[in-house]
Amino acid sequence: MDLRQLRYFVSIVESGSLSKASRQVFVAQPALSSQMARLEEEVGKPLLVRSARGVVPTANGEALYHHAKFVLRQVDEAVFVARKEYSDVKGRVTIGLAPSTVGILGLELLEHLKEKYPGIVLNVVAVHSGYLEDLARAGQLDVAILFSKTAASDLTVEPLLEEDLYVIIPKGSPLVPDAKESLTLAETAALPLILPSQGYGLRRQVMAEFDRAGLQYEAVAEIDSLLLSMRYSAKGHGVTIQPMAATLALDSPERWRCVPISDVRMSRRSYIYSLPIQKLSAGASIVRSELKSVIRRLVQSGAWTGVRLLEERDAGTARALDGL
Repeated sequence: MDLRQLRYFVSIVESGSLSKASRQVFVAQPALSSQMARLEEEVGKPLLVRSARGVVPTANGEALYHHAKFVLRQVDEAVFVARKEYSDVKGRVTIGLAPSTVGILGLELLEHLKEKYPGIVLNVVAVHSGYLEDLARAGQLDVAILFSKTAASDLTVEPLLEEDLYVIIPKGSPLVPDAKESLTLAETAALPLILPSQGYGLRRQVMAEFDRAGLQYEAVAEIDSLLLSMRYSAKGHGVTIQPMAATLALDSPERWRCVPISDVRMSRRSYIYSLPIQKLSAGASIVRSELKSVIRRLVQSGAWTGVRLLEERDAGTARALDGL
């Protein structure tokens, strides 16, 4: 399997026709059919269904299509980046990060870029995720980390990481005994909860889990500020449900316990958004690349815990590809 075959395959799937794809890639139709036959032989599964109405991918073909799109985009980006001159890049790059993300990532990224690319001025916009999505759709961010894979259709999107959600509580709090290493969902629902308002994806996810289990819960406060939520919890007024990175909001993670929920797994996925690679400035291209590098280092070194790097394809594609 080579990149040329993948480009041909993607073109066929997107055009829905061998003849149209043939014209798009400037390859005779018999030669294109031959390349697809070789690709199917190598994969060992049918990838395309041909009929009088055109060509559509099989389930395995659909999985390969999504993965091939990502691979080809990465190759195009690598070539594009390699052709740029970065040694003296200067300029302002705006990046959007949610408050829970900026606590673990913001300072590391700023210091990393200052040392490696001192000519880049990074403008960090740290606001709640809903507002970040609005800014991204309005084209006011060069790069952003968002929590939805459909947040901004005009931008490129790539799976980044998955964070587990925990019941976060101050150490020594009487609400949860120190000896208790985990909580059930029912035990969590019985606690005084400090949550964001219902417009937030995290709140909706928590509500959905409680509703699914038929559990009642009490939100003692609805606070759309991570910093204030953590301060309110620190005063003993309740617990919150957040990723581990939220403990950095007060710059004192040692003050907190992150208690897992034992009978249901709640997690949050993050995606990196940016302008299409051809529209990115040299500085923004660097920031996007270095952002992924810094995140990978933080996760692999154990500095960022309770998180997993996502493979360069979504889970559904991964499961389908496992059958190839």
